[in-house]
Amino acid sequence: MRQVDHFIHGGAGVAGTRFADIMDPNNGGVQAQVVLGDRSVLDAAVAAAQAAQPAWAAMNPQRRSRVMFDFKVLIEKHMDELAHMLSAEHGKVIADSKGDIQRGLEVVEFCCGLPHVLKGEYTQGAGPGIDVWSMRQPLGIGAGITPFNFPAMIPLWMGAVATSVGNAFILKPSERDPSVPNRLAELFLEAGMPAGIFQVVHGDKEMVDAILDHPAINAVSFVGSSDIAHYVYNRGVAAGKRVQAMGGAKNHGIVMPDADLDQVVNDLTGAAFGSAGERCMALPVVVPVGDDTAERLKAKLIPAIEALRVGISTDADAHYGPVVTAQHKAKVEGWIQTCVDEGGELVIDGRGFKLQGHEEGYFIGPTLFDHVTTDMESYKEEIFGPVLQMVRASSFEEALALPSKHQYGNGVAIFTRNGHAAREFAARVNVGMVGINVPIPVPVAYHSFGGWKRSGFGDTDQYGMEGIKFWTKVKKITARWPDGSPDGTNAFIIPTMG
Repeated sequence: MRQVDHFIHGGAGVAGTRFADIMDPNNGGVQAQVVLGDRSVLDAAVAAAQAAQPAWAAMNPQRRSRVMFDFKVLIEKHMDELAHMLSAEHGKVIADSKGDIQRGLEVVEFCCGLPHVLKGEYTQGAGPGIDVWSMRQPLGIGAGITPFNFPAMIPLWMGAVATSVGNAFILKPSERDPSVPNRLAELFLEAGMPAGIFQVVHGDKEMVDAILDHPAINAVSFVGSSDIAHYVYNRGVAAGKRVQAMGGAKNHGIVMPDADLDQVVNDLTGAAFGSAGERCMALPVVVPVGDDTAERLKAKLIPAIEALRVGISTDADAHYGPVVTAQHKAKVEGWIQTCVDEGGELVIDGRGFKLQGHEEGYFIGPTLFDHVTTDMESYKEEIFGPVLQMVRASSFEEALALPSKHQYGNGVAIFTRNGHAAREFAARVNVGMVGINVPIPVPVAYHSFGGWKRSGFGDTDQYGMEGIKFWTKVKKITARWPDGSPDGTNAFIIPTMG
């Protein structure tokens, strides 16, 4: 059986004694195993990073950027290979896998121009004969702990920025779909990155705790559920590390009465059900303003949702594929039952979906609820599956309050033709990322990604200038040069060639 090993110092890591199965979400079978590491594996990766990082940091930034550019070219060359590898372990359809890789690639492209953004600031004559300037320097060794739902994008968000500014980076990806991270490490090496600068260690909570406690790791970036994000943040900060920890989400889509409902339905079917809803920027809650808006939207949503095609990850006609594991399927279906028990109106039930020839696959049909209320646990918590809940609001102010008061503050969208309403909403909503007629408002690579409240712990966001700030420290220099020459004549000395 195929085995996925650690990638340490440019090659397979030490032999393991613990393993986890890598499932095939399309048929429910075991397709490979991944080695689970411990502190000794992490120590080996840290030792390799410590040996390689000083020379990498001393390399001029344009040369590091050339490595990023060559890496970008290699990702583009291997796009199909990476997408099929990703889909085979995650279950998302090939088109979604290519989107996963492309959004990470955009951050790599941003890093190709990093020499410009690494420039410091300079003030001449800050005092009598005194100049002041600053410089950005790498932290040393950083680590990333990433989730199963974006095994290419999120490692690239973290690793490309961390390494391009001069750090060594150790990635601990999800053990559910670990092959793409290893392949990215190989491509980094092929692009010219020294061995030991981008490494991959696999593991479970034991490895996570080892990373959070290791004294040589100076910064940790995390994306996952909010409870674990909170744990990672607290434990990492207690160990003296710089930590950014992105958590869960319950993103809302506000639909004003004047919205283009055909466009809204098209956007919702993609944002709520794409990638089987397994993304923190999914749109699992729709909030029509007014009962008339709700009824008109519902009438259009039902046939659109019923027309969605669920298929295996390689089905080019499928809108989405299976969820990642049998356990996650059971969890999502449990939330559907919870919402029923709480009084939600089950309009379309996706439970019990079976795909002919793949009856053991982890498939869930698209599910729609209406008349969901804010006191329901299924509304309060993240379902992370192909489930759309409709929460009706009677006014703009009530609709604005729903995402603003929710425990999560990751993303939100408003659909309207009214510029004033959109402007008011964007200014007042208590959420970190806002879309106006954009259902998944993930900022482009030269801005930054990050939510508020229980969606994000720490004070810096992912990638863009926020990422540069997170992965560097600023040194400030104040200098004064004495006047005159060593003999006290106050004459400038002009050097001569001897």
